[in-house]
Amino acid sequence: MNRKADTATVSVGLGARAYDILIGPGLIVRAGAEIAARLPGTRAAVITDDNVASAHLPVLQESLGAVGIDSVTVQVRPGERSKSFETLQEAVDAILAARLERRDTIIALGGGVVGDLAGFVASIVRRGMNFVQVPTSLLAQVDSSVGGKTGINTAHGKNLVGAFHQPRLVLADTAALDTLPEREFRAGYAEVVKYGLINQPDFFAWLEQNWREVFSGGSARIEAIARSCRAKAETVERDERETGERALLNLGHTFGHALEAATGYDGARLVHGEGVAIGMALAHRFSARMNLASPDDAARVESHLRAVGLPTSPKDIAGDLPGADALLSYIAQDKKVSRGALTFILTRGIGQAFIAKDVPASEVHAFLKEFERP
Repeated sequence: MNRKADTATVSVGLGARAYDILIGPGLIVRAGAEIAARLPGTRAAVITDDNVASAHLPVLQESLGAVGIDSVTVQVRPGERSKSFETLQEAVDAILAARLERRDTIIALGGGVVGDLAGFVASIVRRGMNFVQVPTSLLAQVDSSVGGKTGINTAHGKNLVGAFHQPRLVLADTAALDTLPEREFRAGYAEVVKYGLINQPDFFAWLEQNWREVFSGGSARIEAIARSCRAKAETVERDERETGERALLNLGHTFGHALEAATGYDGARLVHGEGVAIGMALAHRFSARMNLASPDDAARVESHLRAVGLPTSPKDIAGDLPGADALLSYIAQDKKVSRGALTFILTRGIGQAFIAKDVPASEVHAFLKEFERP
């Protein structure tokens, strides 16, 4: 990780497909110059949502125009429901109508939903176009914009249709986070905590002490994002297509994705980072139940998540939820399941996550029964 003035650079080493993640304020203003330096002569399609467009699109368009990059814009509705076949087709049709070519660039300006959708578009139009991530949410900056996983949701579950397609550049403008609603920032922070809980107990302890400064901005925010991106980049370098240890990055996601599916991806009830927060708390609690970890570690994780205002139990989700039977069926459909065997990321303590295969469905079912409402 390198620093220049107030910008940190994390490199993702994938040989000929290596790319940089730039982290700091003012990067949307600099986006055109950074893209032109790496992709000279490109044209671009900016995929964004209605909310992000009002806050950041004019600045990005001006930045692209200043260096001679012609661009078109594809605007989608905010929220998980835009990760659909219908929206995918609309975006693909718009890009083909604009006559963009394979050497041209798809720019994702937005949070994780936009990044996942735009990346999938880039992976399939003309059998693969250049892709640049300009993530505007904390969750996207530390997780979904890095590593090349793209996709959309279906009625059967989240991210079940997609592709691996690495970006050419990631521009994480930390000043853009100042425009986020507090709930969205908190949800993204769950993914920051995740890196500490996987294998960096010192980072988790640092977050326990410094989370207020991360929320308020400045150098602590850049530090937290850079450390998160470095952790993910190192994992992606060793296991790009999630055949082994990259699965550790799914800590909290198997439970979390099941809860998202159970709420119908209704962002008013549960956003992705909140699902991950609950999932991480459940993973630690389930690990303690299985005598793999101390209950004190589970309590410590829950205490920190609650301190920052994140949910830690399915009971924290407003409205009705299906029972243990239905939640288990969502888990069984999740892409972390292999040949019907339940695979979870469990833990032996803070920073000691591991891949647990062949987890008994009966144990998971009994555990989920504890959270059923009367």
